[in-house]
Amino acid sequence: MARLIRSPIRLTEEPLHLDLGARAVPLRLRRDGRARRFVLHIDPMGDGAIVTLPMRARASEAIEFAHRHTEWIARRLTRLPPRVRFEDGARVPVLGTEHVVRHRPDARRGAWREDGVIHVSGDAEHLTRRLRDWFKAEARREVIARVGPIAARVERPVGRITIGDPRALWGSCGRNGHLSFSWRLVMALPAILDYVIAHEVAHLVWRGHGPRFWALVDTLIEDSKTPRAWLRTHGEGLHRYG
Repeated sequence: MARLIRSPIRLTEEPLHLDLGARAVPLRLRRDGRARRFVLHIDPMGDGAIVTLPMRARASEAIEFAHRHTEWIARRLTRLPPRVRFEDGARVPVLGTEHVVRHRPDARRGAWREDGVIHVSGDAEHLTRRLRDWFKAEARREVIARVGPIAARVERPVGRITIGDPRALWGSCGRNGHLSFSWRLVMALPAILDYVIAHEVAHLVWRGHGPRFWALVDTLIEDSKTPRAWLRTHGEGLHRYG
């Protein structure tokens, strides 16, 4: 039977560890003021699991929740695709289309995309950072171009738009109208990006995830169910890049 390896409980970046029998994997606890129940996520960057818990929930209960789902965690971890390093020759998707990374040490153009190739100039030790910065810039450009028309349909002002790399969220909407998105969404098909944008724009009107919220999402894009299912099944794989 799987058991929890005893270690101090900390709601920090330092993980606990969960024994799956064949191996131990990191377990992180993340409090969220909007959470109403325990939610279990796979942490593809750490090859472990994350439990999101309400602010007043006990950490011990969150750990026990993860303990009850060790078989699910083990199955999902085995399904994770291999990691893809950001390096010369890597194959990475941009808006769902595979591209090849080519290091161009003699060029002086930063990074650019051309005919299915992402060229990255400069020294080799800077390639990973430059390629990540390029993805973030592409994500910002795509998000800004798509947010405006969708937000105009709900007649709500949009605050600041930020691009980050959260582990457990693809997007978020603050009460001040600020929107935040994962840069990794620019790797997925455009329909996936449009769905996450519509989801967060709908939160400008409805804070929760009730029937009125989902009804609004369905008016903002043609199909919300397919992208939502894709993220549940394949979204973790986007964190295996870089």
